[in-house]
Amino acid sequence: MSATKWLAAGAAVAALAIGAGDALAQGKTLRLAINNETTTFDPHANNAFLNNMTLEQVYECLTTRGKNLEVEPALATRWEMVQPNRWRFHLRDGVKWHDGSPFTADDVVFTIGRALAPTSNYTIYMDSIAEAVRVDDRTVDIVTKVTDAILPDKLTRIFVMQKRWSEANKVEKPHNYAAKEENFATRNAMGTGPYKLRLRQADVRTEMEVHPGWWGKREGNIDLLVQIPITNDATRISALVAGDVDITNFVPYQDLERLKRDARIKVVEGMENRTVFLGFDQFRDELKYSDVKGKNPFKDRRVREAVALSIDVEAIKSRVLRNQAVPTGSMWTHFVNGYAKDLDVRPPLDRARAKQLLTEAGYPNGFKVTLDCPQGNYAEACVAIAPQLAQIGIAVDVNLMPPTITFQKFAAQDTSFFGLSWGVPTLDALYTLRGIVMSKGKVGAGSWNAGGYANAQVDSLIEKVGSEPNAEARRGQIREALRIHNAEYGHVPLYHIVIPWAMNAKVTAHHRADNFVVAKWVKYD
Repeated sequence: MSATKWLAAGAAVAALAIGAGDALAQGKTLRLAINNETTTFDPHANNAFLNNMTLEQVYECLTTRGKNLEVEPALATRWEMVQPNRWRFHLRDGVKWHDGSPFTADDVVFTIGRALAPTSNYTIYMDSIAEAVRVDDRTVDIVTKVTDAILPDKLTRIFVMQKRWSEANKVEKPHNYAAKEENFATRNAMGTGPYKLRLRQADVRTEMEVHPGWWGKREGNIDLLVQIPITNDATRISALVAGDVDITNFVPYQDLERLKRDARIKVVEGMENRTVFLGFDQFRDELKYSDVKGKNPFKDRRVREAVALSIDVEAIKSRVLRNQAVPTGSMWTHFVNGYAKDLDVRPPLDRARAKQLLTEAGYPNGFKVTLDCPQGNYAEACVAIAPQLAQIGIAVDVNLMPPTITFQKFAAQDTSFFGLSWGVPTLDALYTLRGIVMSKGKVGAGSWNAGGYANAQVDSLIEKVGSEPNAEARRGQIREALRIHNAEYGHVPLYHIVIPWAMNAKVTAHHRADNFVVAKWVKYD
């Protein structure tokens, strides 16, 4: 963001400190500083962390996650598998949309169809779904193509939209985020959640005010949630210390000790259900962003292994991340069903062996390549990787971009080498296997497989995982898929993120392992 925009954002924060209290004199205002802008309010256009955190304040799903990430009722009060390929969801009575109209089964049927659309970026959750069928006004059946034992887990991320509002505003389909399209739902919202969208000023602030007709009970006392995107770390922390914002879940690691010593500030730490990994273009015959012509080094397993053997994650953890990381050889955390401790092993640091592998692959002098990473709390790690790879001859140009731009590039597979963090909201390994590891092509497959990793045997195992009703057999299939993927260095997992939050000492917020600041639980004394 330019200096002019920073000044404008700072002025907006200061003005908000005065104006918000006047607007909602009876309640509390929480000013949440985030590190980048929410890219869209369309609930099915871009499955990204900040989008989902923001959408969860405004929209609701049939099921939701509790404070410990357990599945809980939301718009559905209960559910059961009535047939091997059919789940029945019983809808909550008395739910009102933000415009006061009643929530019905028709809205659920519409939403399932919309989330299945080709432009949806949420098909990773929908891979098993064939259709939704209205049983009556308070009951919906979701028919699956195969037996899906974890469907209620997946539905914690399918935000329900109002059919009438969507049709009236011509947003029956999600906008194509990868193609940079927009629609009315990009900047407007109609939900059933505890907060409703009041003001949307892209790159300045987003205001969400309490929905008085919400069916649930808030534990906190926040009547107005204001999200303020401040991409510069120093500016964001300065705003917190000055009292211009109240909380941030994006704290630079180098500021932690200073903030802990400040009596005005409270720091809460916890491991996030999120893994940082590197990916490679493995499908082009010529690497696009490189000085290698006519060939693609990353199609050779030996080159990918050389990269893995050259990265000192322990050094990055201690010197760059201030120990706010858990080095890993797994693509998912221990929170996730399918985690295997014996496969969570990082390859040893061995740059001599890495150089030998590059020579065997035909690159004795290395090569140049661009590493694409989104700006944010793991950008420092991407920067730290460059000099480590330089020691084996791979010259890395680190390209840090706003997440909005980065994610569009990844969606279009417009990258040669990339860093990405990945959470698992379903708490089941199929989410990562489907989204990151599986070949593109089928519904829900490879939606974030930016490098085009592909292995037919792994694809077959993932398909089996998606329909296997036996829990032990299913875990065995997950394990084998991960073992093959790791042996091929399909991606290189680096570490699980430890996320510190910092807030005004008068704020009490529940630190959840998905890093969501859930406003309905926040108290401000």
